[in-house]
Formats: sequence, structure tokens, C-alpha cells
Amino acid sequence: MSATPDDARARVEQLIILTDRLTGLVAEQAKCFEARRPQDALAFGEEVSRLANLYRHESARVRGAPALVAAAPRELRLRLVRSTEAFDAVLARQARAVGAAKTVTEGLVRAIAEEVASQRHKGVSYGANGVQSPAGAAVAITLNKRA
Repeated sequence: MSATPDDARARVEQLIILTDRLTGLVAEQAKCFEARRPQDALAFGEEVSRLANLYRHESARVRGAPALVAAAPRELRLRLVRSTEAFDAVLARQARAVGAAKTVTEGLVRAIAEEVASQRHKGVSYGANGVQSPAGAAVAITLNKRA
């Protein structure tokens, strides 16, 4: 299944545009996480999901049939390689930013839970033999996912 040079050129150009657009959106999301404003990253979520799905589909198609892009000019294929490398770098940056946000969030939740547990009134209860039962360390906490 060989593509004509014009078809291959058009496919590579479209892949470059798709990759660059996706790279830009993921970079914007990473900036939001780095600025400690993960809620702002939600604005890009739907478009990133749509483009990422399209990127996954198209890259799988090209991986399965390299002849689809083989007839494109070498310099254009090299531009696609550079775009893909930039995309990979931005994905790594976003992964670091999301990981840091996750660590901070988990630490905050743990600190809040410990503070709530330390301030709770520790009532005394008696067992069946009239002996005081040890205070339990279990604490229930409810979080609002939209907060």
C-alpha cells in the first residue's frame, strides 16, 4: 500500500500540524500545573483528549504502514521527527509537573487528616469487663472532589 508523493507530503504535513498543536496544548497544561493552578488545566482537557486520540490513531496507522509517509520529502519527514521529539519532551515536562502536584496534594490531605484526628475529642469507652478500651486511630474524612 504505497502512497503517492503528494499524498505522503499531505499526510506528513497534517501530522506535523497535529503534533505541534498537541504539543502546545500539553505545554499550556504543564504551565498550569507548574503554577500550582491545576484547575486551569481543565480548560484544555477536552481538546487535548480529542487531539491525543487522533494522534494515537494516526501514529499507529503510520507505524503499521510506513509507506504512507515514505514518499514525502526527507526534510519534511525530519520536521515530523523534530515535532515528535518536542512532543515527547513536553509530555515528560507535564509528567513531572503532574507528579509534583500529586505529591503536594497527597501531603496536604495527609496533614489535614492528621490534624483532624489530633483535635477530635477522644472519648473513653468501656468494654464488656468494665475495662477502658484503647482509643482507636481510625478517622473518617470526606473530601469534595470539586474543591
